[in-house]
Amino acid sequence: MLMTHENAAPSLGDELPLRHDWTLAEIVAIHDSPLLELIARANAVHRAHQDVNDVQKASLLSIKTGGCPEDCGYCPQSAHHRDVRLDKVEMMACGEVLAAAARAKAAGADRFCMGAAWRNVRDGAQFDSVLDMVRGVRALGMEACVTLGMLTGSQAERLKEAGLTAYNHNLDTGPDFYGDIITTRTYDDRLETLRAVRGAGLEMCCGGIIGMGESVADRAAMLQVLAAFDPHPESVPVNALVPVEGTPLGACEVIDPLVFVRMIATTRIVLPKSRVRLSAGRSILNREAQILCMVAGANSIFYGEALLTTQNVGETEDDALFAALRSRTPAHDDAMRS
Repeated sequence: MLMTHENAAPSLGDELPLRHDWTLAEIVAIHDSPLLELIARANAVHRAHQDVNDVQKASLLSIKTGGCPEDCGYCPQSAHHRDVRLDKVEMMACGEVLAAAARAKAAGADRFCMGAAWRNVRDGAQFDSVLDMVRGVRALGMEACVTLGMLTGSQAERLKEAGLTAYNHNLDTGPDFYGDIITTRTYDDRLETLRAVRGAGLEMCCGGIIGMGESVADRAAMLQVLAAFDPHPESVPVNALVPVEGTPLGACEVIDPLVFVRMIATTRIVLPKSRVRLSAGRSILNREAQILCMVAGANSIFYGEALLTTQNVGETEDDALFAALRSRTPAHDDAMRS
C-alpha cells in the first residue's frame, strides 16, 4: 500500500510504481528514514526495475574550459571567480576529442560525455564541430552525451539528427535554494532547455549537487521536479560538492559519505527506472562506500582521472572497484581453501 501524502514512508516490500506526483513531505520522509531501512528499500526498488549487475562506465571530457559568463557559486570555470587557478582551454579539435573517446572505450567506457563552458549554444563553427564530435563518438559504438548550456528546440533537433544519445542540463538544487547559488540563469531557463531536449526526442540527463549549504527539503524539491517529468529523466547524476578555492563555495565542508548514500537511495526510490550516476565528489568515498551507494541504487560511475576540472577517483582504483564487483573466480576460491 502506498503511503498517503502526509504519512511516513511505506514499509519495505510495498510495491512502488512510477509516480509523477510525489509531495515534498513524502520525499523528505524517505530521505530521513532509518539508514538501514532506507538502503534496503532502495535496493528492493533497484532490483525490481534494474539489473543490479549493470553498472555503466561513462567518461567525461571538457572540450572547452573556462571563461563561462555564468556565476554558478560552485564552478571554477566561471569568469566571475577571478581568484580561481584554472588552465583555460579553447575549443578542442574534433580529432583530439575522438582520440580521447577511443581511449575511454578501450578502458571500458561505453558512454562518452563532452562539456563546453558556455552559457548557451550558439550556431556556427563551434556548434558544427560539436555535431561532428557527436557523430564520431557514435561511430565508435558509444553513447554520446553533451552539456553545452541552454539550447533552443532547433539546436536540440540538430543534435538529435547527429546521433546524440542524451543532453545533460542539471537543475543543481531545488527551486527555492537555486537563487543562492546562481543569479545569471533562472530555474525556468533550465526547465525550458529540458523541455527542448524532450521535444527533440533526446534522453534527458539531469541531476544536481549536494553539500552546497542546502537543506534536505531543497534536495527533495529537486527530486520532486525531476519526478514530475513524464517520462522520468533517463539519467540522473548525483554530485557532491567539490569545494574549489576561489569560488564562493570554496570554504564549504566536504559532506559525510553517508549523506551521499542517503541521496543516492532516495533518488533510486523516487526515480526507479532512471540510471543514477555516482558523479562528482566520488573521490571522498572509499571502495566500500561506493559499493554501498551501488547497493542503494547507483548504477553508473564516471571513469577517469578528472570530471571536467575537478579530481576524480583514479583509474587504477576504479579497476579494483570493478574487480571487487565481479563474481569470485575459481582461482580465488582455490587460494582461499589453501
